[in-house]
Parts: sequence; C-alpha cells; structure tokens
Amino acid sequence: AAYAAPQGEVETALAGIWAELLGVERIGRHDQFFELGGHSLLAVQLLSRASNLGLKLSASDLFGAPILKDLASKLNWEPQPGKPGVIPVRAAGSQPALFFVPTGLGDCSYAVKLVSEMDIDCPVYAVPWPDFNERCPPTLEEIASQTIVLIKEIQPSGPYRLAGYSSGGILAYAIAQHLLGLGEAVSFMAFIDVALSENLSSASPTQIVNEVVLEGFETLDDERFAELERFAEQSSISQLLEKAQQIGAIPSKRDLRHDVAMYEKIARFHAALQAYEPPPLPIGIHQFYATEITLPRGERAKNSIDPKATSPLRGWDRVLSAAAIHAMPVPGDHVSMVNSPGNRKSLALSLSKALNGSRKRALRKSKALGKRG
Repeated sequence: AAYAAPQGEVETALAGIWAELLGVERIGRHDQFFELGGHSLLAVQLLSRASNLGLKLSASDLFGAPILKDLASKLNWEPQPGKPGVIPVRAAGSQPALFFVPTGLGDCSYAVKLVSEMDIDCPVYAVPWPDFNERCPPTLEEIASQTIVLIKEIQPSGPYRLAGYSSGGILAYAIAQHLLGLGEAVSFMAFIDVALSENLSSASPTQIVNEVVLEGFETLDDERFAELERFAEQSSISQLLEKAQQIGAIPSKRDLRHDVAMYEKIARFHAALQAYEPPPLPIGIHQFYATEITLPRGERAKNSIDPKATSPLRGWDRVLSAAAIHAMPVPGDHVSMVNSPGNRKSLALSLSKALNGSRKRALRKSKALGKRG
C-alpha cells in the first residue's frame, strides 16, 4: 500500500515506538508490525513501551490487529510518562491472577504463546523488569521489591501465584521471599527449567552476557564465529557488538545504542543474580524441567555446565526439601521446551494441571478451616 502518514496522537505514538524497535525510518498507518520484522520479543518490548506512555495495549490486541491504524483504533490514550506497568497477556478470569516474570534476558515473550495454549480461568500478566540504576547496581532483593509494586497495582493482596522461566525463576523466588516478609501468602510457584547452580560462576556478568551475544551468532560460519569467540574473552559488550557489525554479523546501518543498553541491563541483572543467596522458604514449587540437555556451541559455555543443575530438581533440593519440589518432565531442551509448538503444548498442559490442582487444594483447605472455625 502507498505510504500514509499516521493520524492522531495514538497512531503517532505507536509509529514512534515501531520505528525505534524495528529500525525503520518511516512508519505508515497501513504498515503491519510483523511484516516489518516484528517478532515476539519485540512485541513484548512494544507492549512495555506503550504501557509506559499510558497506552493500554494487550498482546491479543497486537496479534489480532497488527496494522498500525487498526491497532490504534483499539486503544485509549492515558498519558503516564515514565511509569512502567505490567503487560496484560490474558485479561479475564474468575480465579486469582498468574504473574510471569522475565527471563534472565529480560524477556517476557515466552508467556504470550504459552498462555494462549493453557486451559485456565484466570487473568495472566507479564511483569517487566523495573528500571535499574546504572550508578548503583541493584540487588535481586531490591529488584524483587520494585517488581512487587507493579504486581500490587493489579492485585493488592495475596495469595499470589508466580511463574518464571530460566534464571528469571530465581527472581520469582526472590519476589516470593519479599511477599512472605510482608505477611502475604504465595499459593503457587511455577519454575520453567530454573536451575540453581551449586557453585558461583567464575565468569563476570559481562562475560556471561557476551556468551548470550555469541549464541545469537551461532549461524555464522566457523571462521567468523571463532573470531568473535576469541574477541569476546577480553572485550566489553559494546566492543563485541561493534566487532560483530564489522564482520557482517549485524547490519552495518543498525544503530547499536539500544542493543548495548539492553545487554548492559542484562549484565546488571546477572550481577544481582550472582550475589543472591536464596533462603529456605515455607512454599512448594513446581519444577517443569526439560528432558534433554543441549550444549552451546562455545567451548567456555560447554565447560560451565553444572551437573547438579541438570537433575530433575535442578539443584533446588539444596534450599528446599525434596518433598516441596514437584518435578514434572517436559519434552525438549531448555529452549525448545518453550519454542517448539509440540513441546510448548505439553508444557502448557502440565502447567495448567498444576495451576488448577493447586487452586482446588486451596479451596479444600479453606473449607476445612471454615468447618473447624
């Protein structure tokens, strides 16, 4: 379609977000988000940024109306600049809400497709990371306490139901720790392949993030990948991304500032993660563990595999009793258990059963207490 400029405040605001996320200079009102290169991770960033501007946008809105003018027609403008908010994944339901936290990469996109296949009767929200102060790196406890502020805007009091994937599940545990400290109840905790390593990683947060950056270039030929891997050992995050751009792994016209900021934020999260010592808590967890172990391409990543963290309990029996950990196998490896449609469907089924089962047990317990009273 011929270019047509965005019309009105909402279209203009959305077009600005699209242009920044997609790296497109000019966005028209007939443009389609996914045809311009949008994907699930960018979709989550779009929802978060729209929320910061006061645009009440859900994942179902975007997937149902990905053309700019159609999406804008669904939204109301309530300016709240600078205030991050939760991302509504599923708005309706008669049971208490389920809150997903980001992975260790700050990614909530896994929740969108997973929840669409779950058989549950509750609202679902993805809670983004709060802003991290660059001059004063936060502890995981501080990140958890700031995240709870967002959660309580949706649900002022417990019992709370939480879920996290990968190292993001450790943040969910820290959130549960803080909620319990406030006298609140946590009735459900879902870990999606969340490993608790026995030994602290010898790698710095920057080295950890550089490994993440390298994983994104695994389709490169061996020569260029080896060159990047050698360079990553001593480089900063920005230097590694610039090197990747120089050898053609990243388009030459792409502005790297957003990428650098994103990865540096991930590094700050991992610094907080490394310093966190999870205490025993009076809760049970559901550990949905991947049945396959896939080794990354990089040699240093292969050597960092912790045998204890690959058991079905994923190392959490060092903190909780084995009886408190309900381990359920899910086909696939750490990535494909969520990304592969068949594996994701199995995960969604198991997660739904666990969530619905915990709700029934809570109701039976409440009735029993009522009779005693």
